[in-house]
Amino acid sequence: MKFRRTLRSLLLVGLALPLVAGAAPVLPGNPLPALSLEDQHGKLVSTRADTRTVLFAADKAGSDLINEVLAAQPEGVLATLKAVYFADISAMPALVTRMFALPALREMPFAVGLGRDAAQLADLPRQKGAATILRVADGKVTAIEYAHNAGQLMQAIGLK
Repeated sequence: MKFRRTLRSLLLVGLALPLVAGAAPVLPGNPLPALSLEDQHGKLVSTRADTRTVLFAADKAGSDLINEVLAAQPEGVLATLKAVYFADISAMPALVTRMFALPALREMPFAVGLGRDAAQLADLPRQKGAATILRVADGKVTAIEYAHNAGQLMQAIGLK
């Protein structure tokens, strides 16, 4: 009997956790959530106290845009900008990820925090076909912008 109650409690907590984790959408004025995801090399990419910019790609078009702009920059550009880059790859089939996406990403001279589970980056704002740029100051999101082309992205992150 005690085992059943414990099991039921654990199941209820397990079902409630995703609801709590997804409770605070990222909006200007809200704290930047602590994000920490493995990159294409198995190392952690994390938001930190000094993070000023978060780049986010929710789809292939956004990812292609960010990759194009960052690949044309000198190595270490993200550190210089106090920026991190996250990409939601949860919709990508595992075989495609393993055989094509990861090998291509490993050639890039910058780290990409990879969201393999949709819930990991679900609270980040997105627009179809765009790169999301979150401006951060003192741990809070100050602005959200979307770039639809390389010029917009370069200007938004201070490269133009």
